[in-house]
Amino acid sequence: MPKATVVNMTGAKVGEVELSDAIFGIEPNQSVVHAVVKNHLANCRQGTQSALTRAEVSGGGIKPWRQKGTGRARQGSTRAPQWTHGGIVFAPKPRDYSYTLNKKVKRLALKSVLSAKAAEGNVIVVDGLNLDEIKTKNMKAFLDAVEAGKAVLVTENVNTNVVKSARNIPGVITTTAKILSVYDIINANKFIVDKAALAVIEEVFA
Repeated sequence: MPKATVVNMTGAKVGEVELSDAIFGIEPNQSVVHAVVKNHLANCRQGTQSALTRAEVSGGGIKPWRQKGTGRARQGSTRAPQWTHGGIVFAPKPRDYSYTLNKKVKRLALKSVLSAKAAEGNVIVVDGLNLDEIKTKNMKAFLDAVEAGKAVLVTENVNTNVVKSARNIPGVITTTAKILSVYDIINANKFIVDKAALAVIEEVFA
C-alpha cells in the first residue's frame, strides 16, 4: 500500500499516512492519460480563427481581361487565391474543437496520474491546510519548506485564505477535492492535499 508524508503548516514532518490502493496504487495507463490531456487542450481552444475566401473578399467582380487573344492565362477574377489580395484557399472559419470522453476514461486517467505521483513520492498530505489570514508570504514559506515548486493545493472545500494567498505564486494552483484536473496534476511537481480532502478523494473516486 502506498504511503505519503504528513506535514504541518510549518513544513515539518508529523507522520505518515497510508493511501488507498484503488486510487494511488494502480498501474498508470499512459494512453488514457494522453487521451484526457489531448481532450483538455482541445476543449481549451477558442476556435475563433477566421479568414476570407474568394467569395468574401471585396472586389473581383469583373473579369480582368477577355478570355482569348491576350497571350495571358485566362482569369475570371482578381480575387482568386493566386492573386495579391485574393481570397484564402480553404479559409479557416470559427468552429468548436471540444469533444467529450467517457466518464470511466477520465476517472482512470485521474487515478493513473495520482498513482504516478504517489510512486514518485510527490504526494504530500497536510494536517490542516489552512491559514489564519490572507498572506502570500506565509503560503510561500510553507511551499518552500516542503520544496513544492509547481504544485496543486487541494482543500476539502473552497478555502478563501488558501486560494487568495496562493493565487499570485507562479506555478501554484488551488482546487477542491471533487474537482481535480489531470492536466494540472501532470504539470505540477507536488500534489499537496489536506487530510480531510484526501478522505473525500478516496471516497468519491474509489
